[in-house]
Amino acid sequence: MQQILRAEICLKAAVGLALVVAPSTLIRMAGISRPEGGFWPRLLGAVSLGITAGIWLGVEFPAARGAIGAAGLVSIDLLAACALLAPLTLSTAAPTRWGKLFVAANVVLLLALAFLEIAHV
Repeated sequence: MQQILRAEICLKAAVGLALVVAPSTLIRMAGISRPEGGFWPRLLGAVSLGITAGIWLGVEFPAARGAIGAAGLVSIDLLAACALLAPLTLSTAAPTRWGKLFVAANVVLLLALAFLEIAHV
């Protein structure tokens, strides 16, 4: 279980840092729709880093109150997957084929992490 949580920490920290530091570059590389400004992608990056900190606290200090545990991560991953799956199903997720593939790969990754965490809780 610790390995799954550490993988979550690495993935969410990498995406969060990339969104905070270079949101336009990451969005262009992913092939998804570009927002007018960098506010919302940076905000999402900051939230991702906050979640990462909560996961890390839960791993390093299991008795810490308020830290996100495996059960909390299941809900975060499932809700994020559903939020990405809805526009993907409605064909509004991305303007390019590469962008749609990128979003679909993220849905699969989030669902896989959620199911792995469910199996180990």
